[in-house]
Amino acid sequence: MEKDQEFLEYVIKSLVDNPDKVKVSRQVDEMGVLMTLDIDAADMGKVIGRSGNTAKAIRTLLRVVGMKNNARVNLKINEPQGGTGGSAKAYSTEAPKKDVDEAMDDLKL
Repeated sequence: MEKDQEFLEYVIKSLVDNPDKVKVSRQVDEMGVLMTLDIDAADMGKVIGRSGNTAKAIRTLLRVVGMKNNARVNLKINEPQGGTGGSAKAYSTEAPKKDVDEAMDDLKL
């Protein structure tokens, strides 16, 4: 398992009530690394966070981890079976494009 995948799995399992249901898959192509996250429906709110802030923070951290390895890392959060079917905006997987300086500013390093 790659370091970025281990990192994501650790963070998500620390946040959720059902860590045994967390599955992280990793796919590499010409666009970079795509991490796909599957979680229990009951934990979706914990991972997305209010106004998507938790998901944005996780994406920022993943990008920083990726920068360390010269890789572009993106996160896709799959809506779980039995999910509420919320709006596409609530479960958006698009992260704003940032350069290294902006990502570091976000982390206040």
